[in-house]
Amino acid sequence: MKKPPADVAAILQTYPAPARKYLRTLRSMTLRLAAKDPAIGELTETLKWSEPAYLTTATGAGSTLRMAWKAKQPDQVALYFNCNTTLVDTFRSLFPELTYEGNRAIALPLDQPLPLDALERCIAMTLTYHLRKASRNARARA
Repeated sequence: MKKPPADVAAILQTYPAPARKYLRTLRSMTLRLAAKDPAIGELTETLKWSEPAYLTTATGAGSTLRMAWKAKQPDQVALYFNCNTTLVDTFRSLFPELTYEGNRAIALPLDQPLPLDALERCIAMTLTYHLRKASRNARARA
């Protein structure tokens, strides 16, 4: 797997070791999902709001995904989504067992195993959000 850009790596290094471990797993999952789906294309890995962010710049297929640890919530990491999408509402209906922060995040406690299957589906849905939305709109017009 490729290394993160220097600015992303620098931010990740400021996080405590347990948070870095979870975020490495989530980053790896995100990059792997994008690599295996040509519709997603190569991701742009950058910082948004000083947090690692993953964008489908090459294809425009998905919505921005951010992931971070925050000192004000030191016992968790979170995946952040654009709050102007329906993503979190969809995730809530599919995975009620996850912990949500409003319509913008999935909180992941550091003392619990990552729910990998659910997170893989959530990440894949984020990276294909605009494709799926366009497909729904086309069907509605037909």
